[in-house]
Amino acid sequence: MKATIWHNPKCGTSRKTLAILENLSKVDVTVVEYLKDPPSKAKLAQLYKDAGITPNEGLRIRGTDAEERDLPAASADAVLEAMVADPILIERPLVETEKGVRLCRPQDKVLEIL
Repeated sequence: MKATIWHNPKCGTSRKTLAILENLSKVDVTVVEYLKDPPSKAKLAQLYKDAGITPNEGLRIRGTDAEERDLPAASADAVLEAMVADPILIERPLVETEKGVRLCRPQDKVLEIL
């Protein structure tokens, strides 16, 4: 099985999710450090749709200026635009497999798509 993780190596939950993926021999993992290589607006929209959540639900609040920018109340399109411009606003980690996409908070949510 192939899995792609949008990863921030400074995030403990992201590191724990990656460890789960790497410790399963059946998983071929692609790691995308999204702060260095952010997904496109279209890719983000697809990931959130496939995860069954809105871009607003995938918005990182803690450690960002999202609230000061009124992003939690903004349109989905405005949130996606902000995420592309400033990828720190993307809550992490997102994991995609052929079984679906999950925002893996907590990290055990990744097991739902393996």
